[in-house]
Amino acid sequence: MAKTRTVDLFAGCGGMSLGFQNAGFKIVSAFDDWAPAVEIYNKNFDHPMYKLDLGDKNAYKEIESHEPDLIIGGPPCQDFSIAGHRNESLGRANLTMSFADIVTKLMPNYFVMENVPLVAKSDVYPKALNKFKRAGYGLTKVTLDASRCGVPQARKRFFLIGGLDFEHDQLEEELLGGQSDKQMTLHDYFGDSLGFEHYFRVPRTYQRRGVFSIHEPAMTIRGVDRPVPSGYPPHPNDSAPISKKIRTLTQKERSLIQTFPEDFVLDIAKTNANTLIGNAVPVKLAEYVARILKRHIDGK
Repeated sequence: MAKTRTVDLFAGCGGMSLGFQNAGFKIVSAFDDWAPAVEIYNKNFDHPMYKLDLGDKNAYKEIESHEPDLIIGGPPCQDFSIAGHRNESLGRANLTMSFADIVTKLMPNYFVMENVPLVAKSDVYPKALNKFKRAGYGLTKVTLDASRCGVPQARKRFFLIGGLDFEHDQLEEELLGGQSDKQMTLHDYFGDSLGFEHYFRVPRTYQRRGVFSIHEPAMTIRGVDRPVPSGYPPHPNDSAPISKKIRTLTQKERSLIQTFPEDFVLDIAKTNANTLIGNAVPVKLAEYVARILKRHIDGK
């Protein structure tokens, strides 16, 4: 199983794929229904991504021929996220069940599903959980802090990991216990290479601060980032007074904070690239999960 055949669903621009690939898994293919994601993914990986509506009841037939030992993926999370509307009636929540349907039809040895922590409080989550349990998967459920898993960003993500040869909660202690005691800061990751000490991130409301230091983890990278507004009122918790020297992060910098490599290609319309970056699983976070899973597979 040293090169576990892996398929990535809802793969976006490939944060999960790259993390699992770095950990030694053999990614054989990926699937997504958004054309810009397919375009960028195929510019960055040697294996193919296919455009496919994963909500289609027959989608599993297209995936079956790739003979996955492991299925990974992050069904769209907007219906569950703090940043989104938290409205499951919008329909994207059903894609969590689509992921569960594909896994339980193809029955790979393992699967990893990623989402925002609020998915565990959704209506669809217990239905998916029961489907996996009935299929015979031993399940581990954890919420990880990316800044404690090699990513210079305060971003919490939920992972559901299943294995046909696992006991329930088998990986929990190692996944939670392996996290660093200290959150990783931008300076820890980049040193002085960024060329600035403070930067601006537009807050959701002006009750929150907007100026941050590189000596703390970055806030969650979002799919959009606006320039510094002319009327920004200083906040008492800003890391420095607002000034003309303080700017927002560039698209490239946000990609690097998501721990994509320097040479990762994002030559696509700016709005689409921002969405892909913001929606991605941080590469190093995916790699952290993948390495722990791989140790158990290899040691089976």
